[in-house]
Amino acid sequence: MQQTLKRVGVVGGVRIPFCRNNTAYADVGNFGMSVKVLGTLVERYGLHRVELGEVAFGAVIKHSFDWNLAREALLSSGLAPTTPGITTARACGTSLDNAIIIANKIATGQIEAGIAGGSDTTSDVPIVYGRRLQQRVLAVNRAKTWQDKLKAALSGFSFGELKPSFPGVAEPRTHKSMGDHCELMAREWNIAREAQDAFALGSHQKLAAAYAAGFFDGLLVPFRGLERDGFLRADTSMEKLAALKPAFDKTSGRGTLTAGNSTGLSDGAAAVLLASEDWAAARGLKVQAYLSHAKVAAVDFVHGEGLLMAPTIAVSRMLDEAGLALQDFDFYEIHEAFAAQVLCTLRAWESADYCRNRLGKDKPLGAIDPARLNVNGSSLAVGHPFAATGARLVASLAKTLEQKGSGRGLISICTAGGMGVTAILERP
Repeated sequence: MQQTLKRVGVVGGVRIPFCRNNTAYADVGNFGMSVKVLGTLVERYGLHRVELGEVAFGAVIKHSFDWNLAREALLSSGLAPTTPGITTARACGTSLDNAIIIANKIATGQIEAGIAGGSDTTSDVPIVYGRRLQQRVLAVNRAKTWQDKLKAALSGFSFGELKPSFPGVAEPRTHKSMGDHCELMAREWNIAREAQDAFALGSHQKLAAAYAAGFFDGLLVPFRGLERDGFLRADTSMEKLAALKPAFDKTSGRGTLTAGNSTGLSDGAAAVLLASEDWAAARGLKVQAYLSHAKVAAVDFVHGEGLLMAPTIAVSRMLDEAGLALQDFDFYEIHEAFAAQVLCTLRAWESADYCRNRLGKDKPLGAIDPARLNVNGSSLAVGHPFAATGARLVASLAKTLEQKGSGRGLISICTAGGMGVTAILERP
């Protein structure tokens, strides 16, 4: 029996201002930031003591005690304690993945409403120690007598075992950072430093204009004394950006990625409420847009493909399923991990060779109108707390479509591990 799928509405979203690590949120942690955004949704949409079908929330960098982050945060948010929660992680795509999880459950009738989101901090990171100390502590725990415990604790001990290990940003398979990989992509696609700086400048200018226009009223809730994103540099210029030194390839003389055209280490959280039309209508809530399609893909970056190129594939496959062309969108939200990564993606879609050999197309997907791309600024100016970015993009795009009154928008996010998460929002 064929199942009729329900339309999935984006009711609205919220985030706290994103800030540089080791600043305003240094002592808050993922739990505190998560409770803030979830609690704000509860207050805004009258969800106090309401049982939702699911809260899907995630974090990339988290302590072991945060293994149940979604459930613990929702229990402090004001939602009914009978609301289930699932904690997820897919690097930078985490909260867009969570929106897809919630949407799929709503579409198939498993639930009527749910919240998707994510939080990340690079200030409150887990500090771990090496395997030798770990094994020593376990041996002490297994020992039965105090003499055996003392022997296990001291035998062969060196003070070097006490050196802590911080979370790394390198890919385990290649031992290269995301920035190192993006440098390789920039060379492959001939993305010049000046083009990257110009793209970054545009992101700051568009974000500043969006603040001035009041776009973030309702999307942003003040937190810890912050009322806007800490990465915004409205006064930056091409001259200032050009003065920055390469951040990853510092010695070859060919490095083009800098602190100005790459996202910085960030803290923040975001969440979005999704629901069926009937559930929203019963509560007098308006739907801003509908999440209609989604797709995830991966690349073989270990053997030479660009680490951050998977969205080019996911978008191509999603367009096929939706029966759409790349140009059939009013807005494009392409996550700005690096300016070079966005420019590589755009150039790949315009490349006949790439589209034929990698995407299996008989012609290029083509160019998009730059005036429709990241119209309110994006990660280069906003910041990028890994697991929060997807929910930020869903909430911002839904509001953009609501303001326009109708239209269609595309979301594309690259992730560590060579994956891409994409989605389409529509407002009839």
